[in-house]
Amino acid sequence: MNTAQIVIMAAVGAVAAMLANTGVAVFNDGLRPIMPEFLEDRISKPELAATSFAISFGLVVGFGIPVSIGAAILLAHSVLLMTDIIGTWTPDGRKGFILAGVLGALWGVALTVGLQVIVDLFAMLPINFLDALGMVGNPVVIGFSVFPAVAIARQHGFNKGLISFIISAIVLFLVKRFGTFQISETASLTLSAEGMTLLTGMAFMIYYAVQVKGTSTDTADLLGVFTERVSRIRKNTVWLALAGGLVAAATSLVILAGDPISLNLMGEGQFGEAALAAFARAIGFIPLVFSTAIVTGVYSPAGTTLVYVAGILLQGNPIFAFIAGAAIMFIEVNLLGVTAKGLDRYPGVRDMGEHIRGAMNDVLEIALLIGGAIASEAIAPGIGYFWVFGAYLLNRASNKPIVDMAVGPVAAIALGILVNILYVIGLYVPPAV
Repeated sequence: MNTAQIVIMAAVGAVAAMLANTGVAVFNDGLRPIMPEFLEDRISKPELAATSFAISFGLVVGFGIPVSIGAAILLAHSVLLMTDIIGTWTPDGRKGFILAGVLGALWGVALTVGLQVIVDLFAMLPINFLDALGMVGNPVVIGFSVFPAVAIARQHGFNKGLISFIISAIVLFLVKRFGTFQISETASLTLSAEGMTLLTGMAFMIYYAVQVKGTSTDTADLLGVFTERVSRIRKNTVWLALAGGLVAAATSLVILAGDPISLNLMGEGQFGEAALAAFARAIGFIPLVFSTAIVTGVYSPAGTTLVYVAGILLQGNPIFAFIAGAAIMFIEVNLLGVTAKGLDRYPGVRDMGEHIRGAMNDVLEIALLIGGAIASEAIAPGIGYFWVFGAYLLNRASNKPIVDMAVGPVAAIALGILVNILYVIGLYVPPAV
């Protein structure tokens, strides 16, 4: 490792954590739909922090860091999922913003100089529940793909919602089966089944909405749900461009990669193939990133992941890579604004804002509860489902309940801590031991 790599990774960690702290951008696709719930005061900061930890931390230590160790190149997940956690755990306001930046920078440096040490520390837990904890977020992204059909049913009736759901399900099956295209011997294009399903549902949602006429008497004041949320992203274009530039610069120094395929190719010195693989992945995930950004008003610090392509192609030239990455992010953000403004010309689109919010809440509550139950059962087989079901129902009977959305993740974290304590004092032995 050289000084430039350490400095740039510190900057990547700092900027990404600060963007997460302010709710401008998070890396986890499953966390992005939850952020508006906090930004619009429907869940508390502790609930957001617990949810962020539950759906990201297992992936950091169970996927991001182990994949990074073999090639001595950091998988972006090991950095940017943790900065999501740091940003959501640090307090709001100027002090929290600065603290998030400091902690994010320290995490970037720690990963750069000590990957194996971090893995070993987590392995010291008597019962390592962190891998299982990553399962909390598994149902979120695919569950989120259902919300357009639910929103349609709320606004336009059950029959139209059912049609949208059935066709979205068909798209999901087709993309799962036929969504991978071989480009060369070492690279393939895989479409995101969840992203394409979400895109299909949103197309139906918008189609039905634009058919609605005369739902607003003041057409000159059609700010719309999409423009309102995307404007949050556009106000922070400079910060997002900085993040995109830093990610591209880190990639150009061969210290960061966006996916395991390009990471391994970069480790073998096959930069042309790595760029092709990264580009194919970006094309496959653009619908998911753009759709969630427009609906939630929260972007990703790596955008559509095209910044990785720029970094690979400009390998060894971090300054030019930074400029290219910043330019790519600037263009992406402005494309979001153009798309949102086009949608908001129609009164029916504005009216569906409340239906979108209600549908998102319903879907996320179910997805996180199921994810929490799956994770808890993996942590303590034969106990996990009992624990989560009991926590959910007792929470509803509580005088001061936490929001339903947070019950699954919080219960899984609590169970992971509890089984470690019980194991130490001899009251619990996992089935595998």
